[in-house]
Amino acid sequence: MKTPWMEMSVREFQAALASSSPTPGGGTAAAIALGQASALTIMVCDLTIGKEKWQDGWSIAEKALTSSVRIMSRAGELADEDSDAFDAVMASFKLPKDSDEDKDARRNAIRNATLVATEIPHETAKLALELLRHLPDLASKGNANAVSDVGVAGLLASAACKGALFNVDINIGSLPEDMAAGIRSSAPEILEESRKLSRKIMDVVKDRI
Repeated sequence: MKTPWMEMSVREFQAALASSSPTPGGGTAAAIALGQASALTIMVCDLTIGKEKWQDGWSIAEKALTSSVRIMSRAGELADEDSDAFDAVMASFKLPKDSDEDKDARRNAIRNATLVATEIPHETAKLALELLRHLPDLASKGNANAVSDVGVAGLLASAACKGALFNVDINIGSLPEDMAAGIRSSAPEILEESRKLSRKIMDVVKDRI
């Protein structure tokens, strides 16, 4: 049984990522980046809440904190699920194709595995967007001494979102048009909003530094 990525040391995970094995890959890296972005956000919230000087940012930080804790936990799970999904896709391609029945079963297995491999990074992207929505206000009203950390969180969340969507695109392209219709329509919207929020976060951070 393989060790979950979140239970590895940073060095061990990087070695796994650098190896020639197809997993972990970009989807797992995107989920890990989301976890790091969430962790930084939690830190800034903790440095804001209860500090009289930053009282105007308490409610903002409390909302961001609630989301960030949940997102950080889920991001770790998504890192493993992304790798497992790709392994399942690869396994489905190795199924027998001797008879027509074999071919049908193999085709369905490939499509179902690919659908899962599309859904998982789509969830990563959605969660990254949720985190990004909190960051402009946190950068504006949170502890000013940690505003650069909000900037780093924004960069990581943006990378997680856009990177996850790359994985959505590469998988969804091999699915029939009638599969993953909701993802096909929402992915471009997620990308566009993430771009706008990322730019807004960077502008607020730079203005406040």
